[in-house]
Amino acid sequence: MIALHYIEEGAPFPSVDTALEDPNGLLAFGGDLSPARLFSAYSQGIFPWFSDDEPLLWWSPDPRAIIELDNFVASKSLKKLARKKKYTVTLNYAFDRVIEACSSTPRKNPNTGEVNSETWITDDMIAAYRQLNGLGLAHSVEVWNGDKLVGGLYGVGIGKVYCGESMFHTESNTSKLAMLALVKHMKSHHMAFVDCQLPTEHLSSLGASTFSRDDFIEKLENNNHTLREDGRLSEDYLNRWKPREITP
Repeated sequence: MIALHYIEEGAPFPSVDTALEDPNGLLAFGGDLSPARLFSAYSQGIFPWFSDDEPLLWWSPDPRAIIELDNFVASKSLKKLARKKKYTVTLNYAFDRVIEACSSTPRKNPNTGEVNSETWITDDMIAAYRQLNGLGLAHSVEVWNGDKLVGGLYGVGIGKVYCGESMFHTESNTSKLAMLALVKHMKSHHMAFVDCQLPTEHLSSLGASTFSRDDFIEKLENNNHTLREDGRLSEDYLNRWKPREITP
């Protein structure tokens, strides 16, 4: 039997050191998806991940995968696609459409190869991250072919870190183009790294490396300059995520 910490309403998260080894990183259940709770979670290296038929589950796995900006790998084909300027890439133009597309895109099971439309991006999650976006803490990247949305990604900004959540594409390589544009934008604003949560073969091909949870959280804390002393978002943070075109 698994002994798992239950988060009472308003209670803080338990220490990430208490997360389970199997399943890797499962920390607690309960709580809510309020903006304050989500901001607290991401600031501590914790994220929610659950299905419709499960309670609200919180995770902090060990190790963690990140893409340090100088280590991002753009393939020759991706560089060629960027040079063609076939697509326009924007920042924070259509968050709602991106998260809806991510939630409805069929995914291939990496173990079985089967494709299905099951998603962990539930209606509650969509509502929560829309609210977070409205407060200036969740951000999307959109790839456009003319006026058609053909790729993108979304995640949460914590200081100089971008915590990636999900991506989608309907035309070849457009999700990777969104990532390339995001990395270049982050570099231009002297940001730190992209949190990819769990290591995968796909992320490794893009330059992701793994760090122990302790080292990851230390890097996160060193770059978490999100709020001013009065609790408002800092001017630097707001400027980084101002809606704009970021075509690479």
